[in-house]
Amino acid sequence: MNLFTSSIKQISRKMYSNRHLTTCVTQLHHCPGPLTQFTEEELLMKESVAKLAKEEIAPLVRKMEKEGKIDDAVVRALFENGLMGIEIPEKYSGSGCNFMTTVLTVEEIGKVCGAVAALVDIHNTLVNSLIVKVGTEEQKAKYLPRLAQEHAGSFCLTEPGSGSDAFSLKTEAKKDGSDYVINGTKMWISNSDIAGLFLVFANANPSAGYRGITTFFVERDTPGLTVAKPEDKLGIKASGTCMIHFDNVRVPEENILGKVGQGYKYAAKFLNEGRIGIGAQMIGIAQGCFDATIPYTLERKQFGKDIFSFQSMQHQIAQVATELECARLLVYNAARLVVAKRDVIKEAAMAKLVASETALRVTAKCIDFMGGVGFTTDFPQEKYFRDSKIGTIYEGTSNMQLSTIAKCIRQQYS
Repeated sequence: MNLFTSSIKQISRKMYSNRHLTTCVTQLHHCPGPLTQFTEEELLMKESVAKLAKEEIAPLVRKMEKEGKIDDAVVRALFENGLMGIEIPEKYSGSGCNFMTTVLTVEEIGKVCGAVAALVDIHNTLVNSLIVKVGTEEQKAKYLPRLAQEHAGSFCLTEPGSGSDAFSLKTEAKKDGSDYVINGTKMWISNSDIAGLFLVFANANPSAGYRGITTFFVERDTPGLTVAKPEDKLGIKASGTCMIHFDNVRVPEENILGKVGQGYKYAAKFLNEGRIGIGAQMIGIAQGCFDATIPYTLERKQFGKDIFSFQSMQHQIAQVATELECARLLVYNAARLVVAKRDVIKEAAMAKLVASETALRVTAKCIDFMGGVGFTTDFPQEKYFRDSKIGTIYEGTSNMQLSTIAKCIRQQYS
């Protein structure tokens, strides 16, 4: 299904009203206005994704949480509406949008389900983006249409012994004729339960240290690749996070993405965009929780008036709302810098750090605002709280973001 046209002005309003999702195709060729001001294309996309999330994803959130798996109907909806190929060019069956579009999409979905937001974010900001910017024409033609229309992708970097120290990975890829043979284990790999394609980081020259790290395409049905059962996690339970084993997995030389020994550079560069995406997921989760909580404070009566009317409540609500807006602006600013092709190392780290820590505070306070019912599974606040915790851990812990920010400041003043 192709719901995209060459110009947003050609989009049928009837299509939009009939719940079809429409996103932008045209690229931004002008300097955007204030960060909270969207282009017509971005605004339409934001509204359309919000509609899809409310009508197609929200009714299945409890079911997916219980089953620990993203429902097949949700996955189909994501593909059919172009959300699994947001930045993939149209000639490869993608939506041809920009990075800001991806960020707004992840945020809107995060308001409803953090697990689905994780799927969309990682698939777009790490897997698709890396292939679009580094892959050969043959690789793009082979893999991008599939990723836009058929199956999810997975980014295989972390290992049992290499988390924050990602470049100490032990998975090796030994040259054997015109092939490479991969052996090793990856851990905490998102989307791996449903992924059809894996971008695997393995060391093709261990004697060179991290400078031997190379990125390989490995398809799911490749002999020797085994995906273990999903981890039973605290939050984003429906997002499949599995361990992956590579036992003499043989891939041809043409399955190398980019250049041999450049994998560490690709990981470092594209994780910056991934961190902004995680920031978007976090502000979405926080906003969703906030939106589900404030109406309750206006309805719940104590001592003869609604609890929102108490000054102590008003001050707390105003504080978390302000913190959330600050986090959103950091995320949007970093996204705009990506679109402008600017260096975003510091800004991406700041956005992820503040957004993830803020999401934890906002969701915790929302549980407080709800009182006893907020501590039950009958209300969504506890799920938002659990889902937010991962933001301070994956794609770089908060401490690692602080180290990155400090390093950038040191360079700035040296």
